[in-house]
Amino acid sequence: MNPQLGATTLSWIHPLWNDEAGLYAIKKASDIGFDLIELLLPHSMVIDTNSVRKQLDRYNIDAVCGLNLSADTHIPTHPKEALQLIKKALDKVAELELNHLGGVLHSGIGSFSGNVCTESEKQTICDVWAEVADYAQQYGVNIGVEPINRYESYICNTGENVLELLKRLDVSNMYLHLDTFHMNIEEDNFYDPIISAGDRLKHVHMTESNRGMLGEGNVHWADLFKALKEIDYTGNLVLENFSSSVEGMSSAVSLWQRSKYDADDLAKGSLEFIRKMIALT
Repeated sequence: MNPQLGATTLSWIHPLWNDEAGLYAIKKASDIGFDLIELLLPHSMVIDTNSVRKQLDRYNIDAVCGLNLSADTHIPTHPKEALQLIKKALDKVAELELNHLGGVLHSGIGSFSGNVCTESEKQTICDVWAEVADYAQQYGVNIGVEPINRYESYICNTGENVLELLKRLDVSNMYLHLDTFHMNIEEDNFYDPIISAGDRLKHVHMTESNRGMLGEGNVHWADLFKALKEIDYTGNLVLENFSSSVEGMSSAVSLWQRSKYDADDLAKGSLEFIRKMIALT
């Protein structure tokens, strides 16, 4: 097992991107010792990719990109808008000379129909994904799809939900992107989903059950790392916990309780925990 260890920009900055804040997060991730940073792309796609590429080179850190759909790009009801947005995001990934786009790419966060996901909705999602995968292929970009909990989506809540849809597609550049915060709510355990995914798992958000310091919540980390070792995982392990010390973060991610740690201490302690678990596994 030889994963790349990263952190999202959300470890240090508000979800709404601006270039100055982005540079701050890139520098922080590099200084603390992460291998890579996950850049959360804004829906406006207003991001100076030339400057960001230079910053990544300057601070000697790799990167991947993230994108989350919202109500106006909810695939079952707005497939054309979703397709257009994802293609624009892939253009930015290519401009940054990166090879990964992951995130909530099955539905708009917080969008609900009031019913379980229908066969028709699944087919619409697969139709969009097929076109997206083909578009990404020209850039050599891989796409990770992240299932999220039932309070944020009714489409893909578990790893198996994503894998079921991916099995319908004959594409080699789409895979599963798990998140331990959502796994803690929706999965039966932290071992089986990873084993079931095997080499279709390429990206994992490392998040404690309370979004705080890794190892101080309810996530069964020993089971998670055992499974990662068994599949000889070589993808990304990316920290995505939040601190209320970051201005505007509480309202942006519903972090209503005051965090025990500031952003830097949270990132440093969590990175140390991940390294320790890898060494012990």
